[in-house]
Parts: sequence; C-alpha cells; structure tokens
Amino acid sequence: MANPVRKDDVIQIRAPAETKAMLNRAAALRGQKLSEFMLDSARRQAEEAILGQRVFFLDDKAHAAFLEMLDAPAKPNKALKALMAGKPAWQR
Repeated sequence: MANPVRKDDVIQIRAPAETKAMLNRAAALRGQKLSEFMLDSARRQAEEAILGQRVFFLDDKAHAAFLEMLDAPAKPNKALKALMAGKPAWQR
C-alpha cells in the first residue's frame, strides 16, 4: 500500500468576493473543490514561471535573427483588435 502524500502545510490568501465567486464557479465546472482547483492552478502557473526562465543559446546568425524579430513584432490585424476590445468571457 502506497503512502499518501501528507498535506500539512497551509496557504492562506484573501480575495475580493467576486474573485472568490469566479474561482468557485471555475472549480465547480471542473468538478473540483475550491482548494483543489486553486492549488492545481497555482502549481501550473508556478511551473510555467519556472520553465519560462530557461536559458537557450544561439549562434551569432540565429541571435541576430532573434533580435530582429523582437524589434519588429507583427502588427495587430483587424480580428485581433476586435478580440482584444471585447470583454473577457468571465466578465460577461
């Protein structure tokens, strides 16, 4: 029989009532308790933040091309502008 993971550390946060309501709704949609949903979501964000700090190396030519792309990002098109002007789904 495997040993269950002990859950003995407590994380407490304060949030506005509307934020808590949104989190409760999202948790219910996933069939999770609020604490499970929040822990899963926070863990995913933490993993992304850590993975986002990876270092990569480029040769001189690739580095120059990379910098050129950063200095000249694509211009927003009509569809993107319309999407960004709308309300987020959770505020509708």
